Amino acid sequence: MILRNPKAGARSSEDRVERLAASLRRRGLIPEVHTDLTDATRRAVELQQSGILRVLVGVGGDGTAAELVNRTGQGVPLTLLPAGNSNLLARYLKIPGDPEQLGRMIADGRLQHWDAGRANGRIFLLMASCGLDAEVVRVLHDWRSGHMSWRHYPKPIWDALRNYQYPELRISVDENAAEGTAAPDLTLCWVSVFNLSCYGWYTQFAPHADGRDAQLDLCGFRRGSRLRGFGYLTAMIFQQHQRLRNWTTRRVRRVRIASDVAVSYQLDGDPGGFLPLEIEILPGRLTMLVSEEEISKEVML
Repeated sequence: MILRNPKAGARSSEDRVERLAASLRRRGLIPEVHTDLTDATRRAVELQQSGILRVLVGVGGDGTAAELVNRTGQGVPLTLLPAGNSNLLARYLKIPGDPEQLGRMIADGRLQHWDAGRANGRIFLLMASCGLDAEVVRVLHDWRSGHMSWRHYPKPIWDALRNYQYPELRISVDENAAEGTAAPDLTLCWVSVFNLSCYGWYTQFAPHADGRDAQLDLCGFRRGSRLRGFGYLTAMIFQQHQRLRNWTTRRVRRVRIASDVAVSYQLDGDPGGFLPLEIEILPGRLTMLVSEEEISKEVML
């Protein structure tokens, strides 16, 4: 099953989808191509229940992957033909962007199970965040019409750096994942909760995050201002943010984030809504088809 997201990325992916379908046919598989999300996910669930679905391919980026997981049940195998702007999940799992290589991986690859997170009832794969980056995402998607590329980001980022007020965020951790005991609450101005060590701008906000440890990694900054915001962003670009005095991190299974004012949050690079936010870990919720080569490397390590 192939779902092509017509809005994903900076340009149309129709030609790449046709090349992928041809590659799959040469390998004895039967591709079905859809552009309607509801039809594609319904059909994928039917084929999975019949035992004949090899994989559901999302043609798009991280938002497409998250949407497919939210609309299918546990165990439906997923992979991607990367066509978004960041493609963080595809890069993390070494999923090829070339249609011929992806066709070979689909035919020869194997399934892996990864954790996912759930925020206010919606599943996310990479991270959830509240703060400067979530405000950028909210503004950017309010403007969005059709295909998006990196050239759309500088103005929202600049506007947020100049104008964002860094309201106080109250973080309640229900359980300390490492010790199984209650943890004290936190007060932060920018907080992210990671399932995988994936983040935009070619940085790693939480390089220690592990998508198969049944835990989430909460990270953030305690104090905020316009000057500190510039400093935080610069430190993140150069991977020095974990050395800052205002930085904090904690491993959790369940967390609640609230504020006295309207604060937006984002999930996997898409706007999610406004606080309060309840987040929990879903161990083994995501089933991904990945290359045999990457699994062999992992076993060797």
